Amino acid sequence: MFLRNWIRINLKGDRQIWWIVLYLSIMSILVVYSATGTKAFRELDGNTEAFLIKHGSLVIVGLVCTYFAHKIDYIHYARLSKFGLWLSVPLLLWAFFKGVAVNDASRWVTIPIINQTFQPSDLAKLALISNLAAMLAKRQRFVSDPIMLFNLILWIGVICSLIILSNTSTALLLGATCFLLMYIGRVPVRYLGYMVVVCVLFGGIALAIGQRGGTADSRIKTFMRSDTIVPQMEQSYIALANGGLTGQGPGNSHQRNTLPNSFSDFIYAIIVEEYGLLLGGIPVVLAYLWFLWRGMKTLQKATRPFGGLLSAGLTFSIVFQAFASICVSIGMAPVTGQPLPLLSMGGTSLIFTGLAIGIVLSVSREEADESKI
Repeated sequence: MFLRNWIRINLKGDRQIWWIVLYLSIMSILVVYSATGTKAFRELDGNTEAFLIKHGSLVIVGLVCTYFAHKIDYIHYARLSKFGLWLSVPLLLWAFFKGVAVNDASRWVTIPIINQTFQPSDLAKLALISNLAAMLAKRQRFVSDPIMLFNLILWIGVICSLIILSNTSTALLLGATCFLLMYIGRVPVRYLGYMVVVCVLFGGIALAIGQRGGTADSRIKTFMRSDTIVPQMEQSYIALANGGLTGQGPGNSHQRNTLPNSFSDFIYAIIVEEYGLLLGGIPVVLAYLWFLWRGMKTLQKATRPFGGLLSAGLTFSIVFQAFASICVSIGMAPVTGQPLPLLSMGGTSLIFTGLAIGIVLSVSREEADESKI
């Protein structure tokens, strides 16, 4: 009774989104614990609980971020997004020139004192989508200003180009999200064309001088060749085949020993292998589709343009990333290195995804409160 009352009083907004987050968080802890078993034996002398404790703590931190983010009036995020955008530019440049490199990509910046790393691209995504929603809402409320639209297009081009220096797939997904958000925001078609031209021009230059141009080209060519299967995909296919409909059972994955990044980029394959399509693969896909549906319901119910656009933009960003990761695992897209939101092991991704979902809940909370007045 006490727990039910606490949830009713403190967890506001769309309750179905809260249930989706809880389901994916629990699934994440179970699957990451299993997928990191071999990694723990190799790196931590068999201490399999170390990754469980670390990942479980990050999941809790992400949930705490969701809770506090949903408590804040979403109007405040319009002001914070401007600061986040200006902060993202030097952080992205620092990550490219002086950041921590993993797999030939400098995407991480080390935070002094606590000595932890994070990806500035996660901050840039959140800030750009929030600022874009705020400016599009402002445009709808006042007289259309071409200078404002060109300013938005310039910001999209700059941020996506800085991200593509070291992370091609994230920049492409962010660009697609911004394009769709501008379309929903009723931006004239010619400005959508301008945005595509700016992104292709800026992004092409950045990709040519960046770190991942050759990798992106190689992965696309390999994906297009029917006679070639990269080792990651081969192991992922085996995991999916092993799982079938019912799965091998929790903790009984075989491919976690041979599948690279089984706890992050290819975690969906491990979910299917252990829980099968019926209990793992299909429910996870449905969870993201249901989150998309609830995000769109929030858009429909929003009484202020900013709230609706903000909810739509962040929902699209999370769902696009989720399905990009799933498509890679099942062989429908080139290898991208995209983690599965709320499921894959990782610090920055869990925290910023938690913040994004909290903002969506903040929008749904405000609209629910207003409907009661």
